[in-house]
This record gives sequence, C-alpha cells and structure tokens, in this order.
Amino acid sequence: MFIFLTRRRKPISLLTTHHLYSTAAAAAAASSKLHSKYTFTPPPSLKPHQNPTPTTTKKPLKPRYRPPSSLDRAGIDPVKSNLPFDFRFSYTESSASVRPIGLREPKYSPFGPGRLDRVWTGVCAPAIDPKVGSVESEKELEENRRVMRERIQGEPLSNAERKALVERCQRHRTKRQINLGRDGLIHNMLNDIHNNWKHAEAVRIKCMGVPTVDMKNICTQLEDKTFGKIIQRHGGLLVLYRGRNYRPKKQPVIPLMLWKPQEPVYPRLIKTTIDGLSIEETKQIRKRGLAVPALTKLAKNGYYGSLVPMIRDAFLTEELVHVDCKGLEKSDYKKIGCKLRDLVPCILVTFEKEQIVIWRGKDYKPVQDGFLLADRELFDDPQSDMVQVADQNDESDGLPGAVDLDSGDDTDE
Repeated sequence: MFIFLTRRRKPISLLTTHHLYSTAAAAAAASSKLHSKYTFTPPPSLKPHQNPTPTTTKKPLKPRYRPPSSLDRAGIDPVKSNLPFDFRFSYTESSASVRPIGLREPKYSPFGPGRLDRVWTGVCAPAIDPKVGSVESEKELEENRRVMRERIQGEPLSNAERKALVERCQRHRTKRQINLGRDGLIHNMLNDIHNNWKHAEAVRIKCMGVPTVDMKNICTQLEDKTFGKIIQRHGGLLVLYRGRNYRPKKQPVIPLMLWKPQEPVYPRLIKTTIDGLSIEETKQIRKRGLAVPALTKLAKNGYYGSLVPMIRDAFLTEELVHVDCKGLEKSDYKKIGCKLRDLVPCILVTFEKEQIVIWRGKDYKPVQDGFLLADRELFDDPQSDMVQVADQNDESDGLPGAVDLDSGDDTDE
C-alpha cells in the first residue's frame, strides 16, 4: 500500500509582493537614465539591412488560345499569280461560252477573303478585270499561253525518250497516280500535278466518271492549263509529260481553293414541250423512249469514252435511244445528258426513272467530223525513227547488224 506525502506550500504574503514590484520599478528607472546618458545613434552602415516590403503585383493573365486560321490575313498581302487564264473550280465541267442565269450564293471567293488579287465573279476569277477586259486582251492571254507552253516544252521528244518515260509511269514501276473524277480537272489538281513533276518527268492520270464522255476536252484542258504534253493515252489512262525545259524551282504560283463553290443556276435542260412538237406528241415520245430497250447501262465511276460513237451508230437505224443510269447520282446523269446534247448532237427527252432518253430529231444528218478521239492514241513519230536510224548507220561505219535501235543514248537528258 502506497502512501503519497505532499508538502504544503507557504502562502506568499502581501508584503513580499509589494517588495518585488518596487524593486522592478527602481531597476527600470535606473536603466532608463543610463540609456538616456550613454546611448548613441548608430550610423546607417551598422544598421541591420531590412528587406523592403514586397509589393503585391498581379501576374498578367495569358491570352486565351486561338487556333491558327488560314483566313486570318492581318498584315499579309494577297497572293499574285501570273498564270494567263481564268481560275475556275472545274475547267472541264464548266464553259465560258455558257452564261448562268443566277447564283446560289453571294460572291464569296473560294480562295478566302483577301488571299487573291483577282475578283471572284461567282463563276470564275478572271485574269483580267472584267470591267477593263476586251477582245484584244483575251487574244493576248491566249498568245501568252502558247508562248509559255512552247518555251517549257522545248524540242519534241524522240520515240525512244517517249517510250522510256511511258515505261517509268506503268503500274508495275510506280504508284504515283492522280485520279480525275466526277468534277473533272479541278483547280487544286493543277498544284498536285506540279508537285508530282518535282520528282518525276511524267505523271500518270486516271480519268473516271462523267468527264470521260468527252476525252478530247480533258486532254485539251490538261495541256492548256499545265503547259504539259500528253505522250500516251489508253482509254482513261493518260501520261502527262512536264516538258524538256521545265524547272521545278520556278513552279508557277497556284493559289488553292479553300472550299467548293456552289454551282450557278443554268437554264433547264428539258423543256415542257420539244421545239416543233405539240404537248401530246411530246408525251408520246417520252412514253416510247422509256419503253425502248436500253442501249447500254452505265456503271458508276466508269469509262464512258465510247458512249457518243455508240449513240451515233444507233441513230442510223433508230429514232429514240435509251441509256440506263441506275445507280448514278442525279447530277451525274444530267451532266452526261448535257454533254450528249452537244456532242452527238441530239434532243433530250426525259430523265425520269434514272434513264436518259434522247431523240435524234426530224431532220437528222450523221456527223462525220472526226471530233472524238480513238480508244487508244499513238504518239510515235515515224520521221523521228528514220532520222535516228540514219544517224546510227553513219556511226556504225556501214556494217550490217551494228545498228541498235534501243541503245537508249537519247533517253538521258
């Protein structure tokens, strides 16, 4: 058993407390007198360095992120292009001779606001201001295109050089290819062709769909807008040569279109009544045309280069021709009908039930002008072969069998 012993403290008397307070007051009074007599002010160099109170300044806020935009042209001059032709969205599917009757949207330039030094008219961006242009200026542009193309092409290729370039563009040799589809030769495709010409002298182009109805127009527009030369054509496959004097570093400035503009409004292709016929006769022709067996069925994104001669041959014995277009877009077979009307020529009857029905007219005369291209076009020059053989005979000292037609000396530039 534990016993805790505690001691009792003695209470502090009031007398003792008073003595303590009086002693402390006396000591404070004595110290204050000494401080007033012997104190001194230290120089600034001996004073401890005190940091100034920091000023509270707010950190400026970062500007909000703004993604880069190609439409922001602040402080940038518009692009100037010296190409001597009007800029259009499609060069093969539109014509300057056909004027639209209206526009579907305001005249917003598809090149972007302030990006091009040409005015957008809703259909094209002309090389010459339409307010100042004249017939003489158009002839001058055409002459400039001809001179520029001749300067870039230089001397024509020999047959050996042409065959070597065509061989390099075959499918088993290269995968480089440009596809030309339903919109035809569009403006941005010119830039793709020049980019391919930086790495190869020739480029392979595959044509499909609506534009192949008129292959001659495709070949003409390609050579006119790119200043190149088509050295082979087999069906819808083309080989486009850039030219002997082409310089990739001096590639022309081709501004790109940022979006596809809306097509303008053109006159109706099919009228309520055919010219020269009554309403009843027009209805009878439409019924007969849909009942006629289809001449051919068009495949989607196919090659239609043989369609026009096929219809011309059918018009020798038949009055109405019916073409089946099931599976095609409505705009596609309407464009095909418009091309057939101008190339055959013929009269459009109806587009009902995804069919094209055309009538040859009352006074039909067969066309024999050779307007269309053959399925395969040869570009060999027999005179060039004769000159090459004669030169090689001179070098071989007249020995038979010493002539090598495929020596390949002329293939290297």
